[in-house]
Amino acid sequence: MLLCSATAAYPQANPAKAGARVGAEIREEGFQRSQVLEIVSYMTDVLGARLTLSEDMKRAQVWAKSKMEQIGLVNTVIEPYMDYGVTWDNEYVSLHMLAPDYQPMVGYPIAQTPGTDGKRVLSLAIADIQSKSDMDQYKGKLKGLAVLESPPLEIDLEALAQATLRRTAEELKQLEDGITLAPKRPSAWRAPRVPESVSAEAKLAFFKAEGAAAVLECKGGKLGAVRGANRPGSDKDHWSREGTLASLPILAITPEHYNRMYRILKRNIPVKIEVEVRNRIGEQVEKAANVLGEITGSDLKDEVVMIGAHFDTWQASPNASDDTAGCAVVLEAARILRAIAAQPRRTIRVALWSGEEQGLHGSREYVLKHFGNPKDKKAGAKPEHEKFSVYFNQDYGAGAFRGINLEGNEFARGIFAAWMEPLRDLGFTAISIQSVGSTDHVSFNEAGLPGFQFIQDRIPGTAGHTNLDFLETLQADDLMKNAVIMAVLAYDAATSAERMPRKTIR
Repeated sequence: MLLCSATAAYPQANPAKAGARVGAEIREEGFQRSQVLEIVSYMTDVLGARLTLSEDMKRAQVWAKSKMEQIGLVNTVIEPYMDYGVTWDNEYVSLHMLAPDYQPMVGYPIAQTPGTDGKRVLSLAIADIQSKSDMDQYKGKLKGLAVLESPPLEIDLEALAQATLRRTAEELKQLEDGITLAPKRPSAWRAPRVPESVSAEAKLAFFKAEGAAAVLECKGGKLGAVRGANRPGSDKDHWSREGTLASLPILAITPEHYNRMYRILKRNIPVKIEVEVRNRIGEQVEKAANVLGEITGSDLKDEVVMIGAHFDTWQASPNASDDTAGCAVVLEAARILRAIAAQPRRTIRVALWSGEEQGLHGSREYVLKHFGNPKDKKAGAKPEHEKFSVYFNQDYGAGAFRGINLEGNEFARGIFAAWMEPLRDLGFTAISIQSVGSTDHVSFNEAGLPGFQFIQDRIPGTAGHTNLDFLETLQADDLMKNAVIMAVLAYDAATSAERMPRKTIR
């Protein structure tokens, strides 16, 4: 099977034969001797959650660098990129409803919040604040209480069922035709827009001023799932120790437990909980870092092809589908290429980013440092900008690659069509002109560099950003396919006659 039908792109004496050989070797190694499940299992089971600039993340990055070296990558580095704040790690959480009935509950602390300073028994109060005028009715009534800060979450069972469906042929055709599809996943609760609406940061400050003891929230969209992120305002104070210690403890609670307490309180029946949270907070500002390694190219080694995924997660689980699976696919693709002794012309650089979940910080800072940005008058483009070819990213869950989003780069369509032809039997067929966001390929596109995110299946079980995202949510066949496809595209890009064409910068 040919690796690439566009044989003119290869400079070898017999490019079709060379492409066929490497393509077969990638498939054989990737499907018959795959290590992707072992890699992703170690990351989820042993390394666990990896919040950016946590001690857990630093430990995991040391492992990642060592793994790259074991695979055979060179120039491996844990590369700092910016002052990020102080470290934050959750060490212990215990949550129980004591009255009017006993029930152990599922909840996790929000990142960059303090602990409870020991075990506490607290009474609860509802404080549903949507506008500034709502605050008046709660003044003087919250001291020493744990606050339910939002209405109960409505669970859309039909949306949950649809979220488990893979992409259909019709959907892929719509994507190729440029039709934007609504996401097949339940949305989290969002407060309605009202006049004089109150931000989450302002509500937290109000609860603190009123002497509340803790805040309980529920913003997940799935039964059994806890969805939580950063403390409101933590990005503005740069995840500082002072801002963290000045906050109240905030716990995200699973919908059925949160809703139960809310309904009891609405009956005017008191609710008591027992809660203990221990969070370890760093003393000094530290830099966050990315982990990188390379397969050195030959005659065009100063030119670069990159593959990557974000290594950071939220704190309630290892986030197997977001994006531990992507990291495993990237490492496995690199392992495959090293195992078959592939000889790319351009250097293939592997990146495991941090800071993605808080705003693409790791990849953005990396791009500015190494390539610059011609649209940024201050930074400008660096010489390496011209030498860059393409970046491939996995992040939209753990589902199989079904195609590629062109990010509006129509010049790349023919290239991808040729590269994808021998991969059609893997279900990798769709080419969409659409631009998609919210992950690290955006950092490259912002700088005028070709960066691409795959079209992926939504698969049953995945629950990104929640406490339910473990190894059991992954499907090995999908990860093996993705690693093979990633390896093929990286090799194609690294051996083609020309670098990936770019969109016009306007």
